[in-house]
Amino acid sequence: MTSRIVYVAVAALSVARAADAGMSISSTAMQDGGVMPSLFGGTAGACGGRGISPQISWSHVPAGTRSVVVLLWDIDGANGLGVSHWVAYNIDAARGELKQGEGQVDGAGVTVGLNQKAAPAYMGPCPPVGDVAHHYVLTVIATDLAPGTLGPALDRNALWRALQVHALQAQSIVGRYAR
Repeated sequence: MTSRIVYVAVAALSVARAADAGMSISSTAMQDGGVMPSLFGGTAGACGGRGISPQISWSHVPAGTRSVVVLLWDIDGANGLGVSHWVAYNIDAARGELKQGEGQVDGAGVTVGLNQKAAPAYMGPCPPVGDVAHHYVLTVIATDLAPGTLGPALDRNALWRALQVHALQAQSIVGRYAR
């Protein structure tokens, strides 16, 4: 009887810890702190990539989450000022993921905002040749906004302002890329 009580208590504690763990994200494209494969790198010039947007999945979003935002930000780019590579929003949180190649441009329940070059598209990493590997922060933000609420062509800063009272929680993973 005692071992059964201990088992039930441990199981209840495990469930409580999982619920307390909060939102989590993962990507088949990269491990947190790992190197991003060239598949996801930029296609311009000698960037060395194919410009495919990475897969990203999310789970355990907070109560009240209706949509998510996905961002890819090079924190080392532009001499430390950062470079926005991907701004995707109006994504139904119930989807649970964007598959590899999804969200490169508008469509199928995803609004793609403006990247650093003011283009509504995924822009793969392309740090200067010879730089140490840049750090690309892939972030998912849970929001209380219904999918489709936000208008088109938002850049990272405009999206940030729109989310000020609507962001519920966020998680990030970091990949490195060099050429």
